Amino acid sequence: MRYFEDVEVGSTAAFGSYDVTAEEIKEFGTKYDPQPFHTDEEAAADSFFGELVASGWHTMAMCMRMIAEQPEPLAALAGVEVEHIRWRKPVRPGDTLHLRTEVLDKQPSTKHGDRGYVTTAGEAVNGDDEVVTTFEVVALVKGRAYD
Repeated sequence: MRYFEDVEVGSTAAFGSYDVTAEEIKEFGTKYDPQPFHTDEEAAADSFFGELVASGWHTMAMCMRMIAEQPEPLAALAGVEVEHIRWRKPVRPGDTLHLRTEVLDKQPSTKHGDRGYVTTAGEAVNGDDEVVTTFEVVALVKGRAYD
């Protein structure tokens, strides 16, 4: 577990592995983003993408899963905001996603001395090392004295 005091601006990490399946793309799309190129392989073939692709929101959910399961997670109390989400390339069935991150900033809380805010840039890449999604996230992170 990495506490606020452990975080260094400029530090980078590469972690995670998420295998994308057609079944999960269709399930997520049907429930949360019911557009034909997320829910139906035949309809997707006639779409702009030419095949089934994951919803951008599904891609962000896969990124969150990798963040939550990273080897040395932050002692996060809560996510505060996500900015600058960019869906750069479609995510397709059979892709395996990985995450790369860089700490951009850290600021102690002005109200509570036992925590602070950490801003991290993230990018998800597929198995061909192509960037599929980029984003910045701010998390409220516990300090060692938090109780």
